[in-house]
Amino acid sequence: MKAVLIGVGQAGGKITQRLAEYDYDMDFGAVQGAMAVNTARADLRNLDIDSMLIGRDRVKGHGVGGDNELGADIMQQEATEVMDGLDAKLTSEAEAVVLVAGVGGGTGSGGAPVLAHELKRVYDVPVYVLGVLPGRDEGSIYQANAGRSLKTLAREADSLLLVDNDAWRTAGESVHEGFAEINDKIAQRFGLLFASGEVGAVDEVAESVVDSSEIVNTLRPGGMAAVGYASAAASSDAGDNVNAITSTTRNALLTGTSVPNVVKARTGLLVVAGQPERISRKGVERARKWLEEETGSMEVRGGDFPLDSDRIAALVLLGGIERSGRIQEFLDRAREAQETREARSEPDPEEAFGNEELEDLF
Repeated sequence: MKAVLIGVGQAGGKITQRLAEYDYDMDFGAVQGAMAVNTARADLRNLDIDSMLIGRDRVKGHGVGGDNELGADIMQQEATEVMDGLDAKLTSEAEAVVLVAGVGGGTGSGGAPVLAHELKRVYDVPVYVLGVLPGRDEGSIYQANAGRSLKTLAREADSLLLVDNDAWRTAGESVHEGFAEINDKIAQRFGLLFASGEVGAVDEVAESVVDSSEIVNTLRPGGMAAVGYASAAASSDAGDNVNAITSTTRNALLTGTSVPNVVKARTGLLVVAGQPERISRKGVERARKWLEEETGSMEVRGGDFPLDSDRIAALVLLGGIERSGRIQEFLDRAREAQETREARSEPDPEEAFGNEELEDLF
């Protein structure tokens, strides 16, 4: 899938750059352009992708301080300028726009829903959001911000692809090390997803092609989505890799998803990546059928993706996960954070959970 990436806010900008780097290093050619948008000048300085500072008159380049209402207001005022900067990147080859944002920060959680709304109004390509949920230890303001924007993002975007910061963090790591590792894992997983259907670095065609239409159809129901990933050593003989493919698919779903403990879904897509001569069609089909049974979905697509590696990798895309217990657990945590802030006489975003219009949320 040929995609244009827009990072909104600090986390969004860093992840967007990492995705662009991964795509370039792997020679996939899926990322058609990348841009970072922020209200904080300091967060843009170390990025090597195109960037745009917004809100100069309002916050003087110092950011919005976690205020997602202010972040949304600034984006509403400057959305036209942001899309003007995007125009040259959105060529006829682009098949999707992907907004990348940490939904706990002020600029990301406030600005991303507004920009998604405007992009869908102007452009005739799917607009997806890759949204990163704050971890449990990241403070009540981030929990409340994410809660305010989560349902809005799921409604305004064609699909909201979620990453839980707690999913891939390793105990004992510093904050900087933890986020760097999470960004690497995001780049690997979503970079491989976007690359599905592209020729990439291996000049071979998959036996059962996974192309961009498979991704679009898996995400078509809208709502929230997650990605699972796992890999394992593979034999040089495809016939010996049937069990490797099925067990790797199991690990991708049961232990490797971007939102932990999410299994049930409305739609699914299995991509098995590796050297074509190592990929067993029997193994792919067996794994796809297992995925149908486990997710409870009758709409699970599957195929393979040529990759120059002596390992077998399984990538699982789940669409329609918003009824999962993990999502509800996060929303409950966000409500508790709002109540705590209300008790401290801080601004109350409680009504955001019940509103249906973008204007009411911000």
